[in-house]
Amino acid sequence: MSDKNKNLISIIVMSVFLFGTGFICWFHGEQEYSLAERRYLKTMPAITWENVVSGRFMSDFESYTQDQFPARDTFRSIKSGVALFAFGKKDNNDLYLADGYINKLEYPYRQESAEHAIKVFSSVYDKYLEDTDCKVYYALIPDKGYYMAEANGYPAMDYAAMEQDFINGMENMTYIDLFDVMSLEDFYKTDTHWRQEKITDVAAVIASAMGKELKAEYELCKIEVPFYGVYHGQLSLPVAGEELFYLNNEELDGCYVYDYTNMREIEIYDLEKAQGADPYEIYLSGPLSLITIENPNADTDAELVVFRDSFGSSIAPLWVESYSKITLIDIRYLYSGMVGNYVAFENQDVLFLYSTMVLNNSETIK
Repeated sequence: MSDKNKNLISIIVMSVFLFGTGFICWFHGEQEYSLAERRYLKTMPAITWENVVSGRFMSDFESYTQDQFPARDTFRSIKSGVALFAFGKKDNNDLYLADGYINKLEYPYRQESAEHAIKVFSSVYDKYLEDTDCKVYYALIPDKGYYMAEANGYPAMDYAAMEQDFINGMENMTYIDLFDVMSLEDFYKTDTHWRQEKITDVAAVIASAMGKELKAEYELCKIEVPFYGVYHGQLSLPVAGEELFYLNNEELDGCYVYDYTNMREIEIYDLEKAQGADPYEIYLSGPLSLITIENPNADTDAELVVFRDSFGSSIAPLWVESYSKITLIDIRYLYSGMVGNYVAFENQDVLFLYSTMVLNNSETIK
């Protein structure tokens, strides 16, 4: 074949690819939400004189074309596989796979973030708890990186420094150490969160520190659809789904749960969420700012108030047997200065329970 014909074929193939791709991009339609990545995608930016002159339009348009590219998830999978297995990269966009677990690099330790969280928690103590009969505790939930980062050659934040900063900064509260109680097996392989059926010992350690003893027995209930955590879609590799369980018994069935965010009664386990974007939200319906769980069959009138992140949703039901009322407050969504409008602090047990991952990125705690 002559060089002229080779060049002609190359031009034709490249033209078909470019014009064909452009044609598909133009007519394939926008996606509003990426289920795999659990985020909203960029949509076509408005063409205005201000946007064009400022350069914002081209910047937003570039992000739009990246988010709306046809077969985007397929290309993401190819990129991830090539980066990790063909080129031997240790991570892809800060995500790595080791021992069957997907994790995200959480490094370095951001001391200023921890200090912000300590400041907010201390202000809550000073404003609501200092002159009460409340017993106040706090615990740090180590993320997966504590158990798998350094062991697999990845950088890890200085967990000991974070722990010590909280011990020094929250002297008025009792510290409950969870670092040696937990293990990697307590977590989902494809998600950030812990598995409820694996943390009954963690719940018992926290309860014991607060002077309570857990004796309840549970039925292990299985969700019939595979669970794919948030890291599964972000890494975009064909990692197998996991089993999702929840623990139940008659006492939990008899509890009354109220969601003050939406002014409605809800269930301990919202099983419809198993079919949604984030099945972990079956536990107390996901990220809600203020929830109460009342146990009319409790043998005690003790109350517990938990300032928490999403990890608290799955562990809180395990304390129901020891408390007549549990109040869950998420001050990422409810400003801490407004808490007193909803909760009267008198002689409750109060627990600050947060993951190290949230504390290392605490800008949302307010």
